[in-house]
Amino acid sequence: MWDAAQYLRYGDERARPFLDLIARVGADAPSYVADLGCGPGNLTALLARRWPRARVIGVDSSPEMIKAASAALPEPAPVSFQLGDVRDWQAASPPDVITCNAVLQWVPGHHGLVRGWADMLAPGGWLAFQLPGNFSSPSHVIARELAASPRWRALLADTELNRQAGDPADYVDLLARPGYAVDAWETTYHHILPGDNAVAEWTKGTTLRPVLAQLDSEQAASFIAEYAGRLRRAYRATPLGTVFPFRRVFAVAHRI
Repeated sequence: MWDAAQYLRYGDERARPFLDLIARVGADAPSYVADLGCGPGNLTALLARRWPRARVIGVDSSPEMIKAASAALPEPAPVSFQLGDVRDWQAASPPDVITCNAVLQWVPGHHGLVRGWADMLAPGGWLAFQLPGNFSSPSHVIARELAASPRWRALLADTELNRQAGDPADYVDLLARPGYAVDAWETTYHHILPGDNAVAEWTKGTTLRPVLAQLDSEQAASFIAEYAGRLRRAYRATPLGTVFPFRRVFAVAHRI
C-alpha cells in the first residue's frame, strides 16, 4: 500500500515536525530507543545520530517501507528495522525513548495504545509522538467527499481515511498522572511546496493510500485526476510554490 519514494518526495517538509518533536526530548544517554511506525527509516537514522551509543530500532507494518529503510541503512550502524504492527509491539526491555511520528492517525483507539507505551518506559524514559490535526482542511474534506460521491462510493464504501489527532489537552488528560511530566502543543506549518498541483502529490504519499489501494490503476488515475482538479482550485499555486497549511499535534511524556 505504501510507496517510500512518493512519501519522501516532500521529505524535508515531513521531517520538520519530527525534528521539532525530538528537540523536546531531554534524554542524555539512552541505551534503547524505539521508533514506532518508522516508515522509510530516514528519521530513525536521525535518532541514531543524536544518540550514537543507543540501540535504535525502527518498526513498521509496511514491507515496502521496511525494505526501503533497510536498503538505505549504512553499514555498520546501530539501527535495526523490524516488520510489525505498532499495536502489537512489545519492547524487549524497558525503552529509554519511544518516538512515533505521523502514525497514530491510522490507529483506531490510539489513546489506550499511547498510555501503554508510556507504562513501558524505563525510569526517566521519554515518549514523544506527533500526528496530523488537519482533518477539516480541503485536502481531506475533498477526499472524503469524493469517496462518498455516487461515482466512487460503491468501490470505496469500506475505505477508512485517517482519523487524525485529538487536541493537545486530550493528551495532557491522558498522560498527566503521578510520575509523569507532560508537554503537549500544536503547530500549523505553512509549507511552500514546489511542483505542479503539489498538494495532490503530497497526499498521494499519505492520505490517499487507502483509497488507491482499493482501486485498479485505471480507476486510481481517474480518482486522482478528479481529486487533483478540485485541489487545484482549493490551493492556488504561486510563482514561489503552493502554500499548504498543515496543523499538527505533539505530546511528550517524561517518566520521572
